[in-house]
Amino acid sequence: MECTASNIQIRNTNSGKTNSTKTSSDQINNEKQPYISHQIDVNGHIDYSDDEHAIWQTLLEGQAKQIPNRACSEYLIGLDKLNLPTTQIPQLYDIDAVLQDATGWQTAAVPALISFGKFFKLLANKRFPVATFIRRSEDINYIEEPDIFHEIVGHCPLLTHPAFAAFNETYGKLGLNASKEERMCLARLYWFTIEFGLVGQSGDQRKASRRIYGGGILSSPSETIYALSDEPQHQPECREFDLLDVLRTPYRIDQIQPIYYAIDHLDTLFDIVDSDIMSMVKKALSLGLFEPTYPTKNA
Repeated sequence: MECTASNIQIRNTNSGKTNSTKTSSDQINNEKQPYISHQIDVNGHIDYSDDEHAIWQTLLEGQAKQIPNRACSEYLIGLDKLNLPTTQIPQLYDIDAVLQDATGWQTAAVPALISFGKFFKLLANKRFPVATFIRRSEDINYIEEPDIFHEIVGHCPLLTHPAFAAFNETYGKLGLNASKEERMCLARLYWFTIEFGLVGQSGDQRKASRRIYGGGILSSPSETIYALSDEPQHQPECREFDLLDVLRTPYRIDQIQPIYYAIDHLDTLFDIVDSDIMSMVKKALSLGLFEPTYPTKNA
């Protein structure tokens, strides 16, 4: 499961308290090393190692087996348009050429996590943030940080679709003028749509027609399978999309999601854009959050 830069403040809220006590050198050596983004040269090119290209190939080949029967048709069309290389990490200028032709969007190279303000500003200007590092082999199925596979394979195919592109642009513009509390609320909207959204009617009787459009699912090998699982002991809850409910639903970034919200079809994102989102944000803030459906993480 992945998250994007838009959730940095939510990440800090949901991940428990930071232990400020001193640690021994052995403890430090055993801690996971942070990911470091690559720099773009003057020609817009990024050099990746052979090992990093191999991770890309492994991820892409694995998802190629899972995505066709689980992703929505609009995503698959966009993926074909991108024509991603299978043996090496693509360059962002190649992605930009496709996005600009389709919807006028382009990518923006960023570190793994950026502030809410920068994230909203990029989206408002039709620039989608992409972290220029790829996960390690030990994180192949699960990563909290938004790596380049998450951004390119998870999100960029649907940035060729007008409804998805319009939603992201509007979301960015709303966030620029929102208060800190409103931004926290808006993060839940993004989480349950762009990151972990399903398309197709909710309810068990409609499960066969349900598909994935959320990039957090489509870039996670384990969650791609889980989100549409038929196994009795491992079925997530799928709820009909309701804007107010979505804005009041808490989530954790460090586990597979117990709840998904399903929109009827991808063009429903146009309907959300045309609604009075900020009015509903204010109402959600006044009503407060629903009780979590997941275990509380220990501090």
